[in-house]
Amino acid sequence: MFLAAEPCDTVGIISNSRELEPGLLWRLSHRDLQQQKRGRGAKLITVKFRLIETSMQYSYDYEDDEYMIQEDEWDRDLLLDPAWEKQQRKTFTAWCNSHLRKAGTQIENIEEDFRNGLKLMLLLEVISGERLPKPDRGKMRFHKIANVNKALDFIASKGVKLVSIGAEEIVDGNVKMTLGMIWTIILRFAIQDISVEETSAKEGLLLWCQRKTAPYRNVNIQNFHLSWKDGLALCALIHRHRPDLIDYSKLNKDDPIKNINLAMEIAEKHLDIPKMLDAEDIVNTPKPDERAIMTYVSCFYHAFAGAEQAETAANRICKVLAVNQENEKLMEEYERLASELLEWIRRTIPWLEDKTPEKTMQAMQKKLEDFRDYRRKHKPPKVQEKCQLEINFNTLQTKLRISNRPAFMPSEGKMVSDIASAWQRLEQAEKGYEEWLLNEIRRLERLEHLAEKFRQKASTHENWAYGKEQILLLKDYESASLTEVRAMLRKHEAFESDLAAHQDRVEQIAAIAQELNELDYYDAASVNDRCQKICDQWDKLGTLTQKRREALERTEKLLETIDQLHLEFAKRAAPFNNWMEGAMEDLQDMFIVHSIEEIQSLITAHEQFKATLPEADGERQAILSIQNEVEKVIQSYNIRISASNPYSTVTMEEIRAKWDKVKQLVPVRDQSLQEELARQHANERLRRQFAAQANVVGPWIQTKMEEIARSSIELTGPLEDQMNQLKQHEHNIINYKINIDKLEGDHQLIQEALVFDNKHTSYTMEHIRVGWELLLTTIARTINEIETQILTRDAKGITQVQMNEFRASFNHFDRKKNGLMDHDDFRACLISMGYDLV
Repeated sequence: MFLAAEPCDTVGIISNSRELEPGLLWRLSHRDLQQQKRGRGAKLITVKFRLIETSMQYSYDYEDDEYMIQEDEWDRDLLLDPAWEKQQRKTFTAWCNSHLRKAGTQIENIEEDFRNGLKLMLLLEVISGERLPKPDRGKMRFHKIANVNKALDFIASKGVKLVSIGAEEIVDGNVKMTLGMIWTIILRFAIQDISVEETSAKEGLLLWCQRKTAPYRNVNIQNFHLSWKDGLALCALIHRHRPDLIDYSKLNKDDPIKNINLAMEIAEKHLDIPKMLDAEDIVNTPKPDERAIMTYVSCFYHAFAGAEQAETAANRICKVLAVNQENEKLMEEYERLASELLEWIRRTIPWLEDKTPEKTMQAMQKKLEDFRDYRRKHKPPKVQEKCQLEINFNTLQTKLRISNRPAFMPSEGKMVSDIASAWQRLEQAEKGYEEWLLNEIRRLERLEHLAEKFRQKASTHENWAYGKEQILLLKDYESASLTEVRAMLRKHEAFESDLAAHQDRVEQIAAIAQELNELDYYDAASVNDRCQKICDQWDKLGTLTQKRREALERTEKLLETIDQLHLEFAKRAAPFNNWMEGAMEDLQDMFIVHSIEEIQSLITAHEQFKATLPEADGERQAILSIQNEVEKVIQSYNIRISASNPYSTVTMEEIRAKWDKVKQLVPVRDQSLQEELARQHANERLRRQFAAQANVVGPWIQTKMEEIARSSIELTGPLEDQMNQLKQHEHNIINYKINIDKLEGDHQLIQEALVFDNKHTSYTMEHIRVGWELLLTTIARTINEIETQILTRDAKGITQVQMNEFRASFNHFDRKKNGLMDHDDFRACLISMGYDLV
């Protein structure tokens, strides 16, 4: 039902059956104009009606409505749930075909068949009953886009705002966008106009389903998805309107597929509602698609609209009778409420006119709290009663006027104007009482403010001063170090600054106390007593502050003196301690020397070190005197600090012990150096003895080697003579072996003395041994060569002249003169002797 009313407009109430008596007019007051709310904030849909003779025609203007915009913005980036997409494809296809068959056509694939826009425009013409612009018959892409745009423009002309849906996406076969567009059409032409008990569209359809199925067991419709999974809701809708088609009592809640199939088959066969969903999809999907269910259920609403029209007409007759009874009840209620409200005003005004002043702030606060309770608790319900009284009066008058009954006249003194006049007197009394309360409270508040300000400042100062005397009386500086005393002095300086900063607060406290006395504050005695204590404490803090500063400065000077002595001790003790540690390390060092010069150098350095000992002893005495001075100052001024030096880890005991150790090590070092000097002299004798013999043996071996090499090349004459000559050389070499053995003995002595170098000779025992072995090998090899030549001569019959020729050729081609020839030299030698090697 649509209601619309304005003071001078003629409005009508039109039922779904449109069976109204011609000329029946209803006049409503301006307060009866109610906005049609659509679940989620839809605005008013205003419908203006005009009566023309006996037939009624109407036109309507749509403003912004939730279901004229897409129910949800169709997000092109989100993916549609596959199960929901399947359900929407089947449902929307069947819904479109239910209308397209009126034009003798249908669709098979919802995203393909609407791509050229022709069937889309035809669908809109069928469901709207209006003609759309002539479509473009071309098959090019731009023709298709133009047709789809004409369809979208027609939808938009019906007040629907299309969000994120464009013609290109429909032409491209975008399933998601196509389903979104069809859902928008279904909302606008199949669901939006559903209206039940001042609710419309989705909420109206849901309320219609709830009202129709309320008497049925196991049916509780709360939504358009889970509430329909067992099939009982669909069966209940059919049974409610056509009980002859279905036996609801035999249905089983545990067999949902059978229930759904039964309902869909009956609807298709008897109600001309095509099957739009599969029972298995609804049952097996955790949450069926809400749009598919709504589309299918809306078909039931439109199928049963005729039955509901008759029901609405009957209800209207009952409402006319109920209106008369309600009017009588409103009259009685007005009389009662008016009497009670006027009586309450009569009792309240004297209380508001009582302006007896109180002496204390607490008493005035109590009056103010009572007044606030009146404003907060007692008056608001009366305001509501007054408003409700006026609403009831206006509603009653409107209903009486609509029913062509005389206006209601309240009892004397209970007119709306009488109540307004009494209420005005109440408001005036209330305003005067409030002004008096506020002025009186301001008067007492000034004194209370000063007192509270005094208490706050006094408390702040007392909290700050708490414990300050005990801190200033402390003598913690007597056992503190210089660093700690300096920190105390800095901290004390900060306290002095803080003390000076609080001087202003103390003066303010005294000034406030003086002002309270002048204003004759009732508790001035306690204020004065507290102020005096603060002033006395302030003077005492000033005296103690000065005394502590003097004590800290005096202690700082003494500790600075001690600190300077400690620093001087550390500066001199550290290098002296290092010197002693180095001296002990040098005196205990395990020296290794190999010559008399090296040991003489160590002895010279040791003598120089001993020459520095008197000066070192003087430094030691000076360092000890510094520490003694520190102990003397501590004892003289009774300073309770440790005598330990913070700048040095060296103690007097360490210095004394290390000095004694140095003195003990000096003679020990003297003895070690002298012993090493004697050992080096003995080693030098051994070196000279070995060098004298080695310098003779080495050249002799070299000479013999040269003689043998020369003789092996230059020898001439018979081989027997050459052999005799070499045998003589071998005899001389063997007889020289005694000199080698003596040199080995000298070398053994040097090794036992751990002497590894000898500057007096360039020959080592290893060189001598190698040379001697080489000499013996060379003489033996040479003799063997002569013996081989003799054997070859005798076996081959070679003459001495030939041998000499062979030798001359060999010597000529032996370029390296080592008795050996490489391959090329040997080949040249054989050719020179007449041997053909080809």
